[in-house]
Amino acid sequence: MAGRAPLLAAAIGFVVSTSCMVRDVHGHDYRAALTLSLLYFEVQRSGKLPPSQRVQWRGDSALGDGGDHRVDLTGGYYDAGDNVKFGFPMAFTVTTLSWSVVEYRDELDEAGELTHARDAVRWGADYLARAHTSAGGADVLYVQVGDGDSDHSCWQRPEDMDTPRTAYMVNASSPGSDVAAETAAALAAAAVALTTPGADDSYASTLLGHAKQLFEFAKNHRGLYHHSVPSAAEFYASSGDEDELLWAAAWLYIATGGEEEYKAYITGATNLGGVRSEFSWDDKFVGVQALLVLQGKLPSNGSNAALKTNLEQFICNVVQHSGGGGVRLSPGGMLWWNSWNNMQYVTLATLVLAVHADHLTAAKASLQCSGAMVSPAQLTALARSQVDYILGTNPETTSYMIGYGSRYPVEVHHRAASVPSIKADPMKVTCKGGFDYYNKNSPNPNVIAGAIVGGPDADDQYSDSRQNFQQAEPATVTVAPIVGVLARLSPS
Repeated sequence: MAGRAPLLAAAIGFVVSTSCMVRDVHGHDYRAALTLSLLYFEVQRSGKLPPSQRVQWRGDSALGDGGDHRVDLTGGYYDAGDNVKFGFPMAFTVTTLSWSVVEYRDELDEAGELTHARDAVRWGADYLARAHTSAGGADVLYVQVGDGDSDHSCWQRPEDMDTPRTAYMVNASSPGSDVAAETAAALAAAAVALTTPGADDSYASTLLGHAKQLFEFAKNHRGLYHHSVPSAAEFYASSGDEDELLWAAAWLYIATGGEEEYKAYITGATNLGGVRSEFSWDDKFVGVQALLVLQGKLPSNGSNAALKTNLEQFICNVVQHSGGGGVRLSPGGMLWWNSWNNMQYVTLATLVLAVHADHLTAAKASLQCSGAMVSPAQLTALARSQVDYILGTNPETTSYMIGYGSRYPVEVHHRAASVPSIKADPMKVTCKGGFDYYNKNSPNPNVIAGAIVGGPDADDQYSDSRQNFQQAEPATVTVAPIVGVLARLSPS
């Protein structure tokens, strides 16, 4: 099935006209795609929607979150196509979205999207700061609202949901150093992204204060969060906490202007990750390596050299995509890691390619890979090729960003998008009654503009079916990094 541009006017209340797209020499309008990518975060909002809300088919939802603990846990983002607020991927979304703003602030501003990007960062940061509630002390962090099993047994738009909204926390006796450190990274990165030279930075200072406390909490109370919150294990289990602790230290090092405590933590780390096979919500070592190499402020010691070597080998594996390092190329040109939401790995790797290419350009350097010298222009070209693939330059001639172009998936695995808007049909959709919409073999009534679905398989095949959650479900962790890349590629 193929979506058509007029659906945008009817379903979004905000139109990006495909007939007016300003395409660059590569055939795609990156600025239009950038606009859509930021609209997606408005679709995913939980809580009381602001007057500035542009996606009009969504309504207020989950206004009682946190009530079972007498704390305010409203706001934040639903992670994907369901109605649970998972703190681990939400924090990573805020971190990478903030990174996009930090790296490409000027480009976002020139495209007229800096305010929207910062609004998206702040919506997530506001929630994460509330989740580190003062009522429980510095060593309490709420890391999930809602239960995945009960949520997945229903198919309801978030405005109607009546599944349990249980709030789950980690604390000193039930630790979660991985999620606490990731939240510290998110709030430190958001503080950098939301700092405006010459303006009142009290909000950024508040975020930074939370980040510092959460980093101490994570350092002093080690333990994987899904052991403390078993309901998270089936959905976002963590493989370790050393990457998150380094990731947090790196962002705090940047946010504080190079405070010694964070430099000492980084230079004293014994596990720098080695050469990784992926960059993902569960594995941030590549992000750590890229951040610290880009900063170039740490002393030239053995650990800094190892960070650079490991990063460059990861990038070489991506560039050469011969199967080494866990990545290969599909026949149609897509970087391939995994059958479940492969696009999350693609967009994250693309952000690393883009920022490292800019770093090499500034240094007037190239990347030495096995048997070949790779120029910054070649890295940028590979990043562009992945964005182009997502936007429709692929064997299916389908844009995997919803709402972009004239052909895109229409049966996206997403509760809110697949059920009529509460504004169009206010009659309550029940837990089981919603499955009538889930099982329909017809386009979603609401276009989830800017979402990027999980994407095709290793042979470039995509099945546009709502039941095909591995390929058809979008996620915030996929879209956050491409915001920066689209800004970088947008014409000046």
